Amino acid sequence: MVDVNLSYQGNDKMTNRAKNSTLKAVLEVILYDNPATQDEIADKLGLTRRYVTKLLQPMIKEGVVRRAYILDLKKFDEFSEMFDEEKTSREHAGTFLIKDMLRDMAKHICRQFDMSFEALSQYDAEMAEEALKLDYISNNMHEKIRSSVETVISINPYSEFSKTMIMGEVGYDLERIADHTCHIANFALHESDPISEEMMEILKSMYKTSRKMVNQSMESFLDERLELKDKVMDYEEKIHELQRKALNNIATQMAEDDVMDKDRSNYYLSLSHVVKAFERIGDISIEIIDTSGEFYRNIPRTTTPERFRRMNL
Repeated sequence: MVDVNLSYQGNDKMTNRAKNSTLKAVLEVILYDNPATQDEIADKLGLTRRYVTKLLQPMIKEGVVRRAYILDLKKFDEFSEMFDEEKTSREHAGTFLIKDMLRDMAKHICRQFDMSFEALSQYDAEMAEEALKLDYISNNMHEKIRSSVETVISINPYSEFSKTMIMGEVGYDLERIADHTCHIANFALHESDPISEEMMEILKSMYKTSRKMVNQSMESFLDERLELKDKVMDYEEKIHELQRKALNNIATQMAEDDVMDKDRSNYYLSLSHVVKAFERIGDISIEIIDTSGEFYRNIPRTTTPERFRRMNL
């Protein structure tokens, strides 16, 4: 095994990546679980005590990790480059670890979104159930981020309070996106009437557009890509145009429907909720983009929700 130090030994990037991933896991245990011994760390992660010792030895030597066992977040800043990841201008040690959690959560939420829409387009109730099960994981990931933000704020006197709190807000935004994907999966699970071909094409466009908005808003926040805002705002105009088209389509179908019983009315109501879900996912993406501006450039966000801002245009 290769010792951890600031200059990588060897050229095997895959080995370094795996090693650093393990080290991150060790640091998270120290930060959040307050272990008393290296044996506790090893047992928690299923590692040997000897390997944990090798990983921590240089960090203990430099005072980044203090016995037993505390992570000095200020000194960790000096070592974070070992993870071979570019730090953004407003990133410090406390948010460095939380940012990884947000990145993982964003990937998971996108998987949940993809599966929900696939279930809708394929009329696959079994897939819809699987997508809804993913929401439990989404909720757990949000809870971990929320508690991690609280932990960092409580133990790190060097952190910028507002910056760390913003991390929690983005986690909450991702959890809200996951909730809206559940409306899509629930339609596939509970509605048996087929969606018209014309309507399905509109929904596909809404899905592709809102999915891009989620990806690019999170890329903006995680990687300081603030230039993506203009592109996301263009997608926002498209999603609202598609929303109007979809609701007009539903209204036309309702007017032409010869049988308008309770079940049929519920079908149109549920379909409207699906359309609204795509629109709200887009709105939340805009909120994340605005959050990026505040996080990196101290650009104040408006206190008016995005959907009300549109009403005043």
